[in-house]
Amino acid sequence: MAERTKASVAADAPVEAVTEASLGDLGRRLAARRVQLGLTRRETAARAGMAVTYLRYLEEHPGAAPGISALMKLSEALETTVSELTGGAVDLPPGTGRAGRAPQFTWLRPGECRTLLAMHGVGRLAVPTTAGPVIVPVNYSVVDGAIVFRTARGATPSLADGCQVAFEVDRIDDAFSQGWSVLVRGPARAVTDPQEQRRLTERAYSTPWAGGSRSLWVRIDPFTVTGRRITV
Repeated sequence: MAERTKASVAADAPVEAVTEASLGDLGRRLAARRVQLGLTRRETAARAGMAVTYLRYLEEHPGAAPGISALMKLSEALETTVSELTGGAVDLPPGTGRAGRAPQFTWLRPGECRTLLAMHGVGRLAVPTTAGPVIVPVNYSVVDGAIVFRTARGATPSLADGCQVAFEVDRIDDAFSQGWSVLVRGPARAVTDPQEQRRLTERAYSTPWAGGSRSLWVRIDPFTVTGRRITV
């Protein structure tokens, strides 16, 4: 009984706990998609009609090569496509699929917008330059309601300091031709206080994916926040 209990706990562990063990490309994508949907291995295996031990094998073994039938079951269970799971769409921009039938467009409430923003990730920053507006992606976090990110001095994102900027995040689901976006507008400023810099470093969700020396913190205090969603 004790052994069965331990196995059940391992299978139903929080999805975040299994991502470190997902070594292969397919395994990483399977676990990452489960994180997005909030599913455990056991729940995903049940959706796909396969043994949880087989799903664990797929996630934890880099050389795992399931057949097309298993991939199709997993893509349906995880509400995505075989191409997404196998990395075939990694270099494609989101939204390459066709529009869905009878799409519905709705505006998001302020609370929904803040919840989606707080998921962290990569957003698009629009900054004014002498040559015109420029839009660049940045890794961001939300701290005390403000959008914060780290960049290098002289880099394009650093031009936001002292300007009114726009910041946008979105998620596109090509498999179902639906998604959402949130747009923030407000003043941006460089964070110069050492104590505040340390606090942001401690509370930031991630370091910049681009790496390198990026010691300049920039903070955007939202003036307006709007969002929209498309469902099918």
